Amino acid sequence: MGNERVFTASVWQEGEWWVAQALEVDVASQGESAEHALDNLGEALALHFTDPRPTAAPEIHSIEVEVGAA
Repeated sequence: MGNERVFTASVWQEGEWWVAQALEVDVASQGESAEHALDNLGEALALHFTDPRPTAAPEIHSIEVEVGAA
Protein backbone atom coordinates (compact mmCIF):
# COMPACT_ATOMS: atom_id res chain seq x y z
CA MET A 1 0.00 0.00 0.00
CA GLY A 2 1.34 3.45 -0.92
CA ASN A 3 1.51 6.66 1.01
CA GLU A 4 -1.63 8.76 1.09
CA ARG A 5 -1.58 12.56 1.10
CA VAL A 6 -4.36 15.08 1.42
CA PHE A 7 -4.50 17.99 -1.02
CA THR A 8 -6.65 21.11 -1.15
CA ALA A 9 -8.44 21.64 -4.45
CA SER A 10 -9.93 24.76 -5.96
CA VAL A 11 -12.88 23.96 -8.26
CA TRP A 12 -14.55 26.31 -10.73
CA GLN A 13 -16.57 26.19 -13.92
CA GLU A 14 -15.25 27.38 -17.28
CA GLY A 15 -17.99 27.23 -19.89
CA GLU A 16 -19.35 23.68 -19.94
CA TRP A 17 -16.30 22.22 -18.14
CA TRP A 18 -15.33 22.13 -14.48
CA VAL A 19 -11.69 22.62 -13.49
CA ALA A 20 -10.06 21.27 -10.32
CA GLN A 21 -6.60 22.47 -9.31
CA ALA A 22 -4.47 21.26 -6.42
CA LEU A 23 -3.28 24.26 -4.44
CA GLU A 24 -0.16 22.61 -3.02
CA VAL A 25 1.32 21.52 -6.37
CA ASP A 26 0.95 22.67 -9.98
CA VAL A 27 -1.51 19.96 -11.06
CA ALA A 28 -4.99 20.51 -12.50
CA SER A 29 -7.62 18.55 -14.38
CA GLN A 30 -11.12 19.00 -15.74
CA GLY A 31 -14.40 17.15 -16.08
CA GLU A 32 -18.01 17.52 -17.12
CA SER A 33 -19.00 18.03 -13.47
CA ALA A 34 -17.24 19.19 -10.31
CA GLU A 35 -17.16 15.58 -9.10
CA HIS A 36 -15.61 14.32 -12.35
CA ALA A 37 -13.04 17.12 -12.27
CA LEU A 38 -12.08 16.12 -8.71
CA ASP A 39 -11.90 12.43 -9.66
CA ASN A 40 -9.69 13.31 -12.64
CA LEU A 41 -7.53 15.51 -10.42
CA GLY A 42 -7.04 12.55 -8.07
CA GLU A 43 -5.82 10.43 -10.98
CA ALA A 44 -3.57 13.24 -12.21
CA LEU A 45 -2.05 13.67 -8.75
CA ALA A 46 -1.42 9.93 -8.42
CA LEU A 47 0.39 9.97 -11.78
CA HIS A 48 2.29 13.14 -10.85
CA PHE A 49 3.81 11.42 -7.82
CA THR A 50 4.50 8.07 -9.54
CA ASP A 51 8.16 7.53 -10.36
CA PRO A 52 8.67 7.42 -14.13
CA ARG A 53 9.52 4.04 -15.59
CA PRO A 54 10.97 4.01 -19.10
CA THR A 55 9.35 1.67 -21.59
CA ALA A 56 12.46 1.72 -23.77
CA ALA A 57 16.12 2.43 -23.12
CA PRO A 58 16.76 6.17 -23.49
CA GLU A 59 19.34 7.49 -25.93
CA ILE A 60 22.06 9.47 -24.18
CA HIS A 61 23.73 12.32 -26.09
CA SER A 62 26.28 15.01 -25.32
CA ILE A 63 25.75 18.52 -26.62
CA GLU A 64 28.17 21.44 -26.72
CA VAL A 65 26.76 24.87 -25.93
CA GLU A 66 28.59 28.19 -25.80
CA VAL A 67 27.46 30.08 -22.71
CA GLY A 68 28.14 33.64 -21.70
CA ALA A 69 28.65 34.79 -25.29
CA ALA A 70 27.47 38.29 -26.14
